[in-house]
Amino acid sequence: MPTLGSTLLLTLLMAIGLVFFLRAASKDRTTVVDVHSPQPPVQVLEGLSDWLTARGWRTEAGDPERQLLRFRGQVRSSLPLALLLSLLGSVGAACLGLVLRQVLPSLGWWPLLLALVGPLAGVIYRRRAARPESLELRLISGDSDGGSTLRLRAHRDELIAIERELGPGLQLASDGSLLSSPI
Repeated sequence: MPTLGSTLLLTLLMAIGLVFFLRAASKDRTTVVDVHSPQPPVQVLEGLSDWLTARGWRTEAGDPERQLLRFRGQVRSSLPLALLLSLLGSVGAACLGLVLRQVLPSLGWWPLLLALVGPLAGVIYRRRAARPESLELRLISGDSDGGSTLRLRAHRDELIAIERELGPGLQLASDGSLLSSPI
């Protein structure tokens, strides 16, 4: 019986881990980063705007007084991740059902029906991960020598994509914390 108790505990911990993974997979990771480029502000803003438009972002609004551009986009959930979470949820729920069956034999085979709840993990992930996102570009300063400094506020993954794909072409330089962070 002590083996069944520890197995039940480990199975419940696995379920808790799945819940926390679902929360982390759909968590808002909006980040602010300052970038500098030796190129003129107009050229940098046009390059960023064209790249964002090509990726499906729409220009939402701008504030000329604050030198701010806003873009809107829709983040989609990952179908392979949703399927994986559904599979893991089903297997985990089936394991919990087996353990409950062993701990409480009077329940019969009914606890195995918990496996039908497993796909709910994929559904929850798909609903929470698909959401509208915004990206803000703000010109902090346009240097007299033609350079520019921008403050970008967006989802962390989008900022990493900007740094990797546009960094060399537009000569964007930041503190590099996005690419070195373990998250």
